[in-house]
Amino acid sequence: MTAAPTLYDALGERLGHVFRDAALLEQALTHRSFANEHPGTRDNGALAFLGDAVLALVVGDHLWRAHPDEPEGLLSPRRAALVSGASLSRWALALGLGPLVRLGRGEAQMGGREKESVLATALEAVLAIVYLEGGLEAARRAVARLTLW
Repeated sequence: MTAAPTLYDALGERLGHVFRDAALLEQALTHRSFANEHPGTRDNGALAFLGDAVLALVVGDHLWRAHPDEPEGLLSPRRAALVSGASLSRWALALGLGPLVRLGRGEAQMGGREKESVLATALEAVLAIVYLEGGLEAARRAVARLTLW
């Protein structure tokens, strides 16, 4: 990675986290189309799986604490709205994640850096790294910066 560390540093600043493992962060930013074109490269799918779970926990915990007397029927739709692909994509764009995502040629030509699913997956994967490196409190801080609660 040549110029990328400064971009990664800026991403960390926006999330309130100092990334320690650049290779893991690079994986979080690697779409499967890039991995398919570069044998031996790992994509962000498994990290996104973990990040999705971390995000659901952090958002669910926040909503429950903020509204402890509300029934599940009101809390669940709020959580769903916050962890939706549309919300994640909007936050990823605000973070400037699009230019950092490594895409295969075809996906890049088809506007992959602006696609909701690509951005949402990349953000979930990045949140997994925040969690793995900094624990649940770091994940809470990062999500709070994204959601502005």
